[in-house]
Amino acid sequence: ATKEQWQSLVDFGKKHNILMVNDNPYSFVLGSDPRSILQAEGAREVALELNSLSKTFNMAGWRVGMVLGNAAHIQAVLKVKSNMDSGMFYGIQKGAVAALKSGKAWFEKLDNIYNERREHMFRLASLLGCTYDPEAVGMFVWARLPEGAPRSEEFIDKLLYEKDIFVAPGTIFGEQGEGYIRFSLCVKSEKIEEAIARFKKEK
Repeated sequence: ATKEQWQSLVDFGKKHNILMVNDNPYSFVLGSDPRSILQAEGAREVALELNSLSKTFNMAGWRVGMVLGNAAHIQAVLKVKSNMDSGMFYGIQKGAVAALKSGKAWFEKLDNIYNERREHMFRLASLLGCTYDPEAVGMFVWARLPEGAPRSEEFIDKLLYEKDIFVAPGTIFGEQGEGYIRFSLCVKSEKIEEAIARFKKEK
């Protein structure tokens, strides 16, 4: 989202007295300019932002995250949270502290890995006749199916049974995902290259 889009959302929230919650776990992945909804004027009055160590620090499954906002909203969250559990295992907390001390080099190394994988994914998407936004950020590549292609789930079934390649259909993320497929950058470059080679071989 652009800063202008976030400002528009914040203004909408203020106008209609709606609490906006922005889930922003990919803000530090493949983006040299991390952005937050809290940068919008007046956002602290009507917005909370969530972030996670899962994506930025490869701590998926550790369930370590954060919420940012004004004191009143945070207190409301804590009131509910304190009745749901009694805290996080201390070892995980120590791991989170160590992760948060990571310097710029960590982000640069991670981005280099994801950039390499993304270039491979772009090649695979192109082989499938799909189009994509080369400027998109985050850990996934969303690709639009070629004109005249079958529905997303039919497309990935054909790919799976004929080429032994699995890609997530956009529809599992909601109705608006029809006509799209989603590639994950969690796959190592070697595996993506294997998929490309398999596709080329069997094409």
